Amino acid sequence: MEHRIVGPGPYRATRLWNETVELFRTKMPLRKHRCRFKSYEHCFTAAEAVDWLHELLRRSQNFGPEVTRKQTVQLLKKFLKNHVIEDIKGKWGQEDFEDNRHLYRFPPSSPLRPYPKRPPYQKDVIKFPEWNDPLPGTSQENIPVRPVVMNSEMWYKRHSIAIGEVPACRLVHRRQLTEANVEEIWKTMTLSYLQKILGLDSLEEVLDVNLVNSKFIIHNVYSVSKQGVVILDDKSKELPHWVLSAMKCLANWPNCSDLKQPMYLGFEKDVFKTIADYYGHLKEPLLTFHLFDAFVSVLGLLQKEKMAIEAFQICCLLLPPENRRKLQLLMRMMARICLNKEMPPLCDGFGTRTLMVQTFSHCILCSKDEVDLDDLLAARLVTFLMDNYQDILKVPLALQTSIEERVAHLRRVQFQKSYPEVYQERFPTPESEALLFPEKPKAKPQLLMWALKNPFQPFQRTRSFRM
Repeated sequence: MEHRIVGPGPYRATRLWNETVELFRTKMPLRKHRCRFKSYEHCFTAAEAVDWLHELLRRSQNFGPEVTRKQTVQLLKKFLKNHVIEDIKGKWGQEDFEDNRHLYRFPPSSPLRPYPKRPPYQKDVIKFPEWNDPLPGTSQENIPVRPVVMNSEMWYKRHSIAIGEVPACRLVHRRQLTEANVEEIWKTMTLSYLQKILGLDSLEEVLDVNLVNSKFIIHNVYSVSKQGVVILDDKSKELPHWVLSAMKCLANWPNCSDLKQPMYLGFEKDVFKTIADYYGHLKEPLLTFHLFDAFVSVLGLLQKEKMAIEAFQICCLLLPPENRRKLQLLMRMMARICLNKEMPPLCDGFGTRTLMVQTFSHCILCSKDEVDLDDLLAARLVTFLMDNYQDILKVPLALQTSIEERVAHLRRVQFQKSYPEVYQERFPTPESEALLFPEKPKAKPQLLMWALKNPFQPFQRTRSFRM
């Protein structure tokens, strides 16, 4: 019973679905069962299916040991709805699946998911502004020319150019490095880094690059507090004060400094429910519908932890700043609650860690269109995010340094071409430095004083050595 690793790439959720369905159909043990004095061949009970599939998912590196029995039941419900299985009488679709002794079987054909067809992609090439490119709406033909009075000197110049003695001059438009150029550099280089880590030929297969906002990336890099949390310019997009107070209360339990109302038995459970209700009613998950495929694709790198963290860092930079801030505050609260040994149980029957994952997975990651493995993929991502949130929600320094150096280089080239004399004075070349500061003759090493007083004497053999 092996579940091969499904790596990063397009349609990863569909590939995982088909892989799980094939394993379930080919490996699930079938045997003879009796129900109401009648025997049925090649079938299984609902409880047997839950036991077997739960063990398969927990041992799979695509999902991990955090998968619960309840999640397995939910997946089998989707199997029944999509006719992966049917009850012993051939019913499926509208039937409900429960963890009991009801009998099920496999239909003759397996409904594997087809992969969506997309138009062939074109490999994106990063194009930085060229200083010799004409500005939009201008051309050599449209340049206004002042009438010139013809004389002998002008006639000679034109004649010399015509016969090839003097090269003709053409106007060159020098472009300024605008704010839009800088934003485009941030966007293209960030996406190129992500594409390289994922090992894809194009990111068009996992996200629409036209929806990526370069202003979000720049804001998430530079507008941060000392703790690394994003600072919002629009205060109306902040978390409500009562939600933020509730999160601080649980994160610092039992030392709640800003808590004014008295606590009662079960108070912490009510506070947690308040936070869960707010995040559960968000119109869009924190990782956004648009980036769902990108984050799911990164999940294929979890076996290479360092690469996965770096890919998640870049994906989180693409988030709207208000989403990134809410995610940062939520993950800090979740991690502190899980590490707090003084925190009483927040739910009967669930451990604190499992409760955190189950409660907030759907508000962090889900797809706009129903994907049958949403719950399992979200739980896998939130588990990894909770264990590595301090690294994942940092700004990748290598990417930031690379982009800043690129922007500085382009500005230096622009200045050099626009003002060559000033540039040469401010940034001299090795040749110009040699002219300004000629090389001084090297000083000869001083002779040691003892060498002058005691000149070296060659060795002389004496008779004493012969004896």
